[in-house]
Amino acid sequence: MSDAHLNNVIMQYFANQSITSSFTSSRVLPGAPPATVSQTDVEVLAGQLYARGQLSGFDLGATVFDFMLPRGTILTIDSSSSLQGLGGFHGSVHPPDGTTVYYAVGVFSEVLRDGRTNGIVAFDAPWKNVVATFYHELSEARTDPDVEDAIRAGNDPSADRFLGWVSPQGEECGDFPIFESEPDLSLVMQEVPLTDGSGTVPVQFQYSDAVHGPEGPIPAPHAAGRSQNRSPKRRPKHRR
Repeated sequence: MSDAHLNNVIMQYFANQSITSSFTSSRVLPGAPPATVSQTDVEVLAGQLYARGQLSGFDLGATVFDFMLPRGTILTIDSSSSLQGLGGFHGSVHPPDGTTVYYAVGVFSEVLRDGRTNGIVAFDAPWKNVVATFYHELSEARTDPDVEDAIRAGNDPSADRFLGWVSPQGEECGDFPIFESEPDLSLVMQEVPLTDGSGTVPVQFQYSDAVHGPEGPIPAPHAAGRSQNRSPKRRPKHRR
């Protein structure tokens, strides 16, 4: 998320203003690993952490809290399941005081012992699938952070005011490449070199308005003004 050449692609959605990110810390939450986690479960957990003061000290307007599910846990949202190609999703919750807490959740994507695929498996190691999935979610959280509010608003015309970058078909910047490349996800999920030369990182290419398709890292940002926010003709798909 802080790599310069990857960020050069995403900068077009921010009028070519510089963007970056930083990782703070992580911790294991108490309790036994759940068999299944739903969107409601994630949002309740985010609200509980906030209510207990465990999110204090963070700039909530510029922070996304990532929930990495334990190995074997199944993720669901609406009628979709991580056993059917769901890798994760992002959204937001609003505690009673009106604060917004942004979150993303991801599956430990792998082929299970019974042969079923949990999440999105595109690499030769589960951790690489996890990294690429969260790159997808965090890129969308950057470019369309309040999509959950738009979905909650349903068909109300005012819902569009919550949207960042969404295509006329209701796709976020991470969704289009997946839909276009299926069933060969290797076209958009690849290991790419880091800008500083320290190694490679597994990512999913994001949609680039400048090239009208998925795009990997580039040495310089595209010309400013190429990408504008779009109001969807359809309800956001919210499928990851």
